[in-house]
Amino acid sequence: MSLPDELQRIFDADRILHEAESGLLRKKGSEELIALLERETENALHMEDRKEGTVRLERLADLCAQVPGPRMTDALIAILNDGEPRVRVAAGEALRDLGYERYAEVARGIERALDRNAEGLAMSELPWVLAEIAEPSALPLIRRFLDHPSSDVVAAAIEALAQLRDPEALRDLERFVGDSRVVIIEDFEDETKTTLGELAEDALEMLGARPSDAD
Repeated sequence: MSLPDELQRIFDADRILHEAESGLLRKKGSEELIALLERETENALHMEDRKEGTVRLERLADLCAQVPGPRMTDALIAILNDGEPRVRVAAGEALRDLGYERYAEVARGIERALDRNAEGLAMSELPWVLAEIAEPSALPLIRRFLDHPSSDVVAAAIEALAQLRDPEALRDLERFVGDSRVVIIEDFEDETKTTLGELAEDALEMLGARPSDAD
């Protein structure tokens, strides 16, 4: 097949995809569609063929974000818990964009995850989602992650508070100064071993404070 033919196949595939998505989302408020997306999300999360599962989860993250309602927010958080970084990026971006448009849905979904004491990778990603959206209720929600039993989740919350740059977070950060729990911070392809106490001190410096300033 010639290069022009290959390019035409891409154009045709894009057109078919957009038409199929538009047709699917015509019933975006229906129970049938919500149940279908929930079911397919669960199937993709447990698919043995992880390459196929990854492709499906990336697409499902985009679709779930376009369908309103708490069940779709819960599905996005479930996708955010997947072990594949590409999938978590897709779900995190979908939640962030959804938060810009319908923040209450995202906030309530995160509250539900916290209320059921959820664990896993998603709990380390959600504080970042909140910090990026930066709504007024972001601070009290991120505070709840500071009490999570996983030190990795606490570390994510500390870093999210630093990004949020809200002076009201000073006392929240201060209580972790001296915390010796060790965490691994991933920065692109690098990993750094540090403690929660050191993270808290760095966050306080970012907010223009020293530990004693929060007393």
